[in-house]
Amino acid sequence: MKKAVSIFVMLMVFASCKQTITDKDLVKINGYWEIEKVNLADGSKKDYTVNETIDYFSVKNNKGFRQKVMPQLDGKYLTNDVKEDVSISNTNGDYFVNYTTRYGKWKEEIIELRDSILVLKNKDNIEYHYKKQIPFSVK
Repeated sequence: MKKAVSIFVMLMVFASCKQTITDKDLVKINGYWEIEKVNLADGSKKDYTVNETIDYFSVKNNKGFRQKVMPQLDGKYLTNDVKEDVSISNTNGDYFVNYTTRYGKWKEEIIELRDSILVLKNKDNIEYHYKKQIPFSVK
């Protein structure tokens, strides 16, 4: 009996870790996001201390794009103009970012979306933790 109660408590703790996302939160995905760490499915983690590229999201009315950009010392961004089409969907209260390129389609679940935090999880249970990128310049 104690084992069943312990398992139930652990499940409740894990379930409570996920943020409840609303339609109003979706606007927060817009902007520049820098990968901070990745939690792998086996429980291991990979930290990113320096990023040469960051992700730029532009979404309006649940449609838009994601693009890899490279921040420059003058505060501008370089890009190769390759964009992934993005749409946001809601399935039973869970929000997903759906990506489409000419090479394929995939989706990631939005686990957390706040002003400065974005967590996405793919079908392989890999979690990508982003922080809002703060522009800088050495001008």
